[in-house]
Amino acid sequence: MDESILEDIGLTHAEIKVYLALLDLGSSTAGPILEKSKLHNSVVHRNLDRLIEKGLITYVLEGKRKYYQAVNPRLLIDFLEDKKKRFEDILPQLLQRQQLSKKKPQATIYQGVRGVKELLYLVIDSGSHEYVGYGGPQKSDEIMGTYFWKGFHLRRKEKHINARLIFHNSLRWWGKELEKFKYTKVRYTRTDFEELTETVVCGNRVGIIIWVDNPYGFLIEEELAANSYRKFFDILWEQGVK
Repeated sequence: MDESILEDIGLTHAEIKVYLALLDLGSSTAGPILEKSKLHNSVVHRNLDRLIEKGLITYVLEGKRKYYQAVNPRLLIDFLEDKKKRFEDILPQLLQRQQLSKKKPQATIYQGVRGVKELLYLVIDSGSHEYVGYGGPQKSDEIMGTYFWKGFHLRRKEKHINARLIFHNSLRWWGKELEKFKYTKVRYTRTDFEELTETVVCGNRVGIIIWVDNPYGFLIEEELAANSYRKFFDILWEQGVK
């Protein structure tokens, strides 16, 4: 017989040995159970008590001696139904805890041109239909090339992702080209100081890129962080020059 099935319903190895021994013996004192199960005396008595608590064996007193007997195996179905009911009672609490739990934020570093490309494509693969970015400098075009940026925004357009972008004045020529793309709006910063960082946000993903000769970037996946960066972008957007 496959005893592992009894383990699957929640009985321990020792409980199974004691229960099966009693099925074979019928009504019995602890001695024959000890001999048949080949378990230590303390283990047998401990598991007899556990099986009584679970309602799987009963006993009667004859004088000072206890005679144990296994219940009808069909009653194991009632045992399972009881466990099912007890689980169903706590199921709403378990589901609530799952809903209240928050996904742990993830942050990954991407190095070099290939790494930054991967970061950018991951950002627009977030499933969102809005992409915002600010701080794009001329250096980003020098490093990545206009050909890459055209391909990137074509892929974005194919995904029907709207874009609002804030560039430095040095990229005004590129902004005019981008505005020919569907789903795209561009504004420009008022300052003459050209930053070397660019921040892009799409869905719950935030990409922060450092445009040095060997560029690198950070991809953050966290909803609260993305919402915070998006709110900051909205402020900059209102202050931007069309």
